[in-house]
Amino acid sequence: MHTRRFRRTSGLRLGAATLLLVTAWFARPGAAVAQSPIGAEGSGLEIQGPPPPEAPEVMSRDAEGNTTIRAVRVSEPLRIDGVLDEPFYQNTKAISDFIQTLPDEGAEPTELTEAWVGFDDDNVYISARAWDSAPESEWVANEMRRDGIQLRQNDQFAVMLDTYYDRRNGFLFFTNPLGAYFDTEISNEGSSNPDWNTVYDLRTGRFEGGWTVEMAIPFKSLRYRAGQEVWGINLRRIIRRKNEWDHLTFIPLSIAGAGPGGMLRISMAATLVGLETPPSGRDVAVKPYVTSGLRTNNAVDPAVSNDGYADIGLDVKYGIRDNLTADFTYNADFAQVEVDEQQVNLTRFSLSFLEKREFFLEGRGIFAFGIGSGGGGGVGAATGGGGAGGAMGGSVAAGVPTLFYSREIGLYRGQPVPILGGGRLTGKVGSFDVGALNIQTDDRRDTGAESTNFTVLRVRKDLLARSSVGVLFANRSQARDAEMGSNQTYGLDGSFAYENLNLFGYVAGTHTDGTRTDGLTGDDQSYRGQLMYTGATWGANVGHLFVGDDFNPEVGFLRQRGFRQSTMSARYSPRPASIEWARQFSFQGGVEYLENVERGVLEARDQDVSLGIEFESSDVFSSGYTQSFERLFTAASISGTTIPAGDYSTRSFRVGYLFGSQRRFSGSLSYQRADYYAGDRTSVAFSQGRIEVTPQFSIEPSLTFNWVSLPQGDFDQHVAVTRATYTLTPRMYVSGLVQYNAGTDAFSTNFRLRWEWAPGSELFLVYTEERDTDVLDRWSELTNRGLALKVTRLLRF
Repeated sequence: MHTRRFRRTSGLRLGAATLLLVTAWFARPGAAVAQSPIGAEGSGLEIQGPPPPEAPEVMSRDAEGNTTIRAVRVSEPLRIDGVLDEPFYQNTKAISDFIQTLPDEGAEPTELTEAWVGFDDDNVYISARAWDSAPESEWVANEMRRDGIQLRQNDQFAVMLDTYYDRRNGFLFFTNPLGAYFDTEISNEGSSNPDWNTVYDLRTGRFEGGWTVEMAIPFKSLRYRAGQEVWGINLRRIIRRKNEWDHLTFIPLSIAGAGPGGMLRISMAATLVGLETPPSGRDVAVKPYVTSGLRTNNAVDPAVSNDGYADIGLDVKYGIRDNLTADFTYNADFAQVEVDEQQVNLTRFSLSFLEKREFFLEGRGIFAFGIGSGGGGGVGAATGGGGAGGAMGGSVAAGVPTLFYSREIGLYRGQPVPILGGGRLTGKVGSFDVGALNIQTDDRRDTGAESTNFTVLRVRKDLLARSSVGVLFANRSQARDAEMGSNQTYGLDGSFAYENLNLFGYVAGTHTDGTRTDGLTGDDQSYRGQLMYTGATWGANVGHLFVGDDFNPEVGFLRQRGFRQSTMSARYSPRPASIEWARQFSFQGGVEYLENVERGVLEARDQDVSLGIEFESSDVFSSGYTQSFERLFTAASISGTTIPAGDYSTRSFRVGYLFGSQRRFSGSLSYQRADYYAGDRTSVAFSQGRIEVTPQFSIEPSLTFNWVSLPQGDFDQHVAVTRATYTLTPRMYVSGLVQYNAGTDAFSTNFRLRWEWAPGSELFLVYTEERDTDVLDRWSELTNRGLALKVTRLLRF
């Protein structure tokens, strides 16, 4: 017992000391990587595009479509009200030469967009006048909630800022005619983090010919190199009723895919010159919180009823260098986080869930491991038709290991574990992306969780235009199994991209200290290689993945051990101009083969073909057929039913229809009929549903029905999830989530009020309840219930 306590304590000290040493190293005088003065004519930077425009011009473009934009200093701060009436707009030429990406690549936009880029000592200003020949009643604007997914399917104006001008990382901001906020962080041209939030202001307005937008983005809200007067920039306009996507630069269909991928290709963005960036100094942001509430939990012994509590905590953000930020948290609280959505699991593998906790969301792209850059694709890539890189709906569901899965921290067997404190360092040093994380959790005896320290270190170096190599190390002071000791994970990964060709992979290993003689000391390695071509018309993918029998990333997520998986697929996605009602067809086929390492025999195989059709209305039809084989070496328990060991050959047919999300009623309707081991399964689902009652009020239903028939008996697996959201303002909304899972007889509700009462400061009121419906004498029995009030206050220095 004393030995284990010493190991946990030393893990905390080692992890905290490592983070503090790294922070002190970069904070010391002269620690910044030596750089030449960077400007429009700086000796340390080469502008990738035409020469800067000379005043009064604000834009230059070469024959290849490369663009350079000149930012203009404003004489006085702009009034952010959506009314473009300041002298700046009369005295500065507008940027208006946008290029259409969808539906007609390279054509002129069907509607005029005028944009302005300005700055002063405190802010970058992005403004636009979006002309539209249709009346406002025909515009698609039905979401006001901050970072709402539906915003991506609205009429839209967006700006991307590549503040390092490294042509691979950036910040994306966009809004719709209702003035909603959406900000996201882009990493390595392929990873987008919409949960990243920063402080900025925007307003939209109306004029006789369309709508307007004004944004003020504080320099303090961005990371950049002080004195660097050249950034990357791209602008986007979406006219959703026409399914039209226009960009400031030429973005080919092979890059943009179904549209959103265009802004992720930062290497094809324009160059922004003329900025006079202020010294970033030592920016400090302090965010204290206070929370109070009541808790009832009948699932623990002894039961807890209406237990009142109150607590305080603190988050601190410290700008170490121009492009490095340290975050510290004390007594972290996540009472405001929405509960997980219920899922149906008819496989023998574990499910993963999305991370929703704010502390773990910011900068997560730096910690991504073993993935390649984003690219284009066909209809099937967007509709789940199968193909490149993923399981195709059959039995091969092993999946690629995740070396850092943040939900391992602060959660144990689905139950929250107190986080005592921790810190994180993220940013860029020269051509290196760096990330360091250290978190200490408390014990929780009622769940069996022991006090544990988590440390993750990540370094990734940029190579060439769109390539990189990196290393990752993760340490967990106490493994999940209480009879085992600490666990370490280490890996090397690389991504090499050229136009539509992407080669990526990794090699990784783990080590677990054990007190048992049969501790994990065998084959504890994993490696992967993947080659993908993601052209607009043709696509192909070939890959191989190995996971050893004892590969054990305890700060990660792993579905299965001890296998080799080989994949191969091809896609043909023509856009026939002669068929007016169809925008694109997509034909895909692929095979996945999984071999059991210990036995050296086939364990699972999928052979899949699919067809997708995207209509001019943006609706999508999809269908597919899969032949699968799965060998169970031992009996498996799935949904409470025991499946005997043996070989199972199955067939599956699926068909689906996606109603375009610009409609007032949208969603995906699907039907699947399949063999299921020695029986059969019929599935009907309606997912991604959304009903626009008003632009402020929406209902999002999701229904999944599964009827399974087996020789052992029949059973059903049904899940119903419905979310209702009413947005009072772009900074305040009320939402309710109601769920029912027939497999677990669980009925739950989650109601949340979120109000950003000051920039970066929030108030949350949350009510959660879960009930067990598997009782005989009444309709349900209370399992747990909670009411929480949380208030935060952002202080910036």
